[in-house]
Amino acid sequence: MKICIVGLGYVGLPLAIQFARANVPVLGLDVDAAKVDLINQGQSYIKHISRTTIEDVVKDNRLSASTDFRRIKEVEAVIICVPTPLSKNREPDISFVLETGRAIAPHLVKGTLVVLESTRYPGTTDEDLRTVLEDGSGMKAGMDLHLAFSPEREDPGNDKSKVMIVPKVIGGYTPACLERAQALYSQVVETLVPVSSCRVAEATKLLENIFRSVNIALVNELKLVYGAMGIDIWEVIEAAKTKPFGFMPFYPGPGLGGHCVPIDPFYLTWKAREYGKHTRFIELAGEINTAMPEYVVHRAADALNARNKAVKGSHILILGLAYKANVDDERESPSYALMSLLSERGAEVEYHDPYIPLIKPTRQHSQFAGKKSMEWNQTIQNFELVLIATNHSCVNYQELGDWAQCIIDTRNAMASVQVALGKVWKA
Repeated sequence: MKICIVGLGYVGLPLAIQFARANVPVLGLDVDAAKVDLINQGQSYIKHISRTTIEDVVKDNRLSASTDFRRIKEVEAVIICVPTPLSKNREPDISFVLETGRAIAPHLVKGTLVVLESTRYPGTTDEDLRTVLEDGSGMKAGMDLHLAFSPEREDPGNDKSKVMIVPKVIGGYTPACLERAQALYSQVVETLVPVSSCRVAEATKLLENIFRSVNIALVNELKLVYGAMGIDIWEVIEAAKTKPFGFMPFYPGPGLGGHCVPIDPFYLTWKAREYGKHTRFIELAGEINTAMPEYVVHRAADALNARNKAVKGSHILILGLAYKANVDDERESPSYALMSLLSERGAEVEYHDPYIPLIKPTRQHSQFAGKKSMEWNQTIQNFELVLIATNHSCVNYQELGDWAQCIIDTRNAMASVQVALGKVWKA
C-alpha cells in the first residue's frame, strides 16, 4: 500500500515518518514548497524531529514530498492533517479541510481510503468532507470510496507521545470503511480503538481537549482565589497530587496556547447551537483562560509600581514564545497576547526563546513578524522586568535570578532558585 499524507506539519510529518519506518511508501503533500524541498533534501524544520530521522526515510524513497496534488492517483489511502483554526469571530474555519478535499477529489481512484485527522465538530467528516469528495470525484463514499475519521493525538515535546504507542481512535463512515482504516493504521499503531461512527471519533477528540481546557481554567481561577488568600497554588497542587485516586494535576499559566486546547472546544460550542444547546462549561472555561494574560499584565504593573516604575517606558523581556516548554511551536501562544498588551501600555518589549530565533508572520500578531530573540547574557539586567511565560528546561534560571531586576513567574520556574527577597512575583 502506498499512502499520501496531506499537510506536513506537527501532526502530518511525524505520522509520515512512522509509516515510512514501517516500510509503507509515503507521499507527503503540502502547499508550502519550502517544506517539500527541505524534506526531499533530508532536512527537518521541526525542532524535536532530527535531520537524521528525516534522512533515514528519505534516502531510499520511503518518504518523498510534493506540491502536485495530481499524484493522489498513485496512492491507495489519503490522510488529511491540515490546520483547523477559528475565525476572528471564534467560529470554525473548515476552509483548509474543504480546500484539501476539493484538491484531492478529482484524482481519487476507486477504492481509495480517505481519513481526516484534523480536529473538527461532529459531522465534519460524514457531511462536509464527504460532500466535497463525492461532488469532486463523481463517486460515492461507502461504495466507491472509503471514508473515516481518526483524531491526531500528537503532543510535541512529550516523549510518551509517540505515534506507535498512543492508542488510535478510529471511526468509519460504514463498517467497511472502518475495516479499511483499521488495516491502514494497524501497520504503525500498536492499539486501535474502533468506534461506531466518524461522529463518535470526532466527539472523542473534542472531549479530550474540553477536559483539559475546563480543568486548566479551574486551576487558573483557583490561582486567583488562593493568591488573594496568600496561598501558593503550586504548593496546593503538589500536595493534592499525592492522593493516589480521584485527582489529576493540572497547572495554571499565563493563558492557553497550542493548536488544540484553546480552539477545539469552541467547535462543539458552535455546533451545539445548531441543536439549541448551550455549552456553559466550555464558554466559561474559555473566558477564564482568555483573561489570564490581562491578569499577568496587572501583576507586572503591580511589580513595577512596587519599584516606583510604570509599565509605560519600561523595558520588559518575555521569556519564552513557545506555547509550552521545550518545543518550537508558538501557535496560539499566550506570549503574543502578553507582548501585545504590554506594548499597548507603552512598554518596550523584547523576547528570548532558544527554540524560536525569529518570529514568523502570523494572522493575529503580524506586528511582531521579523522580531528576533535576544541573546541570553548579562544584558538582561538592563530590563526593568522579566516575565517568564514558558519554562524551557534549557534556560539557566539561576543566572536569571542573579541578573534580573524583577521577575514575574507564571510557570513556577523560579521555585528552586535562590534569589533576593521580593525579586520574584508569581502570576
